[in-house]
Amino acid sequence: MSENHESRKKFTITIDGERFTSRDDDQEAAALLRQAGVDPGQYDLAKIERNGEYKVYRDERIIDLKDGDEFVTVRQSATVA
Repeated sequence: MSENHESRKKFTITIDGERFTSRDDDQEAAALLRQAGVDPGQYDLAKIERNGEYKVYRDERIIDLKDGDEFVTVRQSATVA
């Protein structure tokens, strides 16, 4: 780990109500899903915006994280045979 990474301030986000602390403020949505124990192949990550609406992020999307950000997992739609 570089000294620069260690000097970053810790912050906390929540995913499905579970708190996660990090210093890495730019992470892929898939990495956050895996951290929460969710399969990125079946779920997307959605940020709860201040107005209560959801902003959905695809797996490869880099998210600029801020302290207090709240996310939920969203099941990807499945095809029905």
